[in-house]
Amino acid sequence: QVQLVESGGGLVQSGGSLRLSCAASGMSISIAAMGWYRQAPGKQRDMVATITNGGSTMYVDSVKGRFTMSRDNAKNTVYLQMNSLKPEDTAVYYCALATPQSYYWGQGTQVTVSS
Repeated sequence: QVQLVESGGGLVQSGGSLRLSCAASGMSISIAAMGWYRQAPGKQRDMVATITNGGSTMYVDSVKGRFTMSRDNAKNTVYLQMNSLKPEDTAVYYCALATPQSYYWGQGTQVTVSS
């Protein structure tokens, strides 16, 4: 059974940084594409960043130049380094794992950026 556990969220002031981690178990992330998504109150869940099993990354325009997604296949973990955080980055951040057969979600971690 695939499980994803996010950590690293919290409260930070505008301009600050956080690093989110997503530890996977039940399968190797080396064969999967991974993603970070976020959902603000009253809004839909949106993609923030994705990384292929080859290491290619994509970002939503609003975080380009501020967020960096990476993966450590040896630790079966992906990361999201978030710098220059803004109040509009406040949301629950979810990790996702995609295979041709299935899509898995973590439970989410809250990120709150104060102005």
